[in-house]
Amino acid sequence: MIDLRSDTCSRPTPEMRAAMANAEVGDDVYGDDPTVNALERETAQLLGKEDAVYMPSGTMTNQVGIRAHTEPGDAVLFDNNAHVYMLEGGAPAAFSGVLPRLLPGIRGIFTPEDVHTALGRSHPFLPAAGAIPAKLLCLENTHNIGGGAIWPIDRLKAVTAAGRQRGLALHLDGARLWHATAATGISEADYAAPFDSVSVCFSKALGAPVGSCLVGSRDFIARARRFKKQIGGGFRQAGIIAAGALHALHHHRQRLGETHQMAQRFAQGLAQLERVLIDPAAVETNIVRFQLKDLDAARGSAPAGYSHASIRDQRHSSGFLSRHRTQGCSTGDCRYRRCASCPARQ
Repeated sequence: MIDLRSDTCSRPTPEMRAAMANAEVGDDVYGDDPTVNALERETAQLLGKEDAVYMPSGTMTNQVGIRAHTEPGDAVLFDNNAHVYMLEGGAPAAFSGVLPRLLPGIRGIFTPEDVHTALGRSHPFLPAAGAIPAKLLCLENTHNIGGGAIWPIDRLKAVTAAGRQRGLALHLDGARLWHATAATGISEADYAAPFDSVSVCFSKALGAPVGSCLVGSRDFIARARRFKKQIGGGFRQAGIIAAGALHALHHHRQRLGETHQMAQRFAQGLAQLERVLIDPAAVETNIVRFQLKDLDAARGSAPAGYSHASIRDQRHSSGFLSRHRTQGCSTGDCRYRRCASCPARQ
């Protein structure tokens, strides 16, 4: 059976296993594991930043990044389907104590105007001490729930410039940033350039079993190391797993385009099935998301945790994007069901 649940369901190659078995190691808590140090140094250079810190997971690198940029009670701007908001166990609230301000992204991609709207404007009659300070803007490239969507570089620059204009720090969830580079030819460093911090993962189709890096300035990474340790992220002889990540960077990153071709072929095949709703043109990288046009047959056997109503909601929303694209919207600024006149609401 081919396991298509996620690009994390890969297995280390024999060559990767050999590299891990033969890795030179030390105690990473003391900063003297040479393989971890090499991985951090190479990842920072690859993304054009001063320093990096290796952690067990992308969730940890994202959440440590958020914590290092903020203090409890601050507001953070996320796309409403961002991985850091939807799929990391409520960690922004639990670990950093931050308040989300959600942006109406389309497949995870939003506009400078969305940023300005979410921040609003200060009012002279409201005391400054009562305001919720917005400190951080987060982007995700490529976007998981958005089906592997790539941020257009011009839009990314415009949105990050808007964040800078409003005094926000900038964090990129780049778990699959490697895929954006493979698809567009734009370097990881160019994508990372506007951001204060970037999280990248070595197990998303790269095939390494464990780990992500958080990159940024030396001062920022020094602060991040404190929070990594605080939540139990301290490694000892971590060079064993860091060697897998290094092997992935050296030998697997160049092959990511092959996974994009396979994903496109899979999408084209699904599009031939009458009851499958999919737009192959929306498959930009290695994620294929589709829905069934009719789930009536599933009503008698709803999965655990799903009501029949929720199944119907998924069924009825499945064609929404296509209807919006084909029918158009008279308001011009509709953000998908956010204006009453949008024909796709019907």
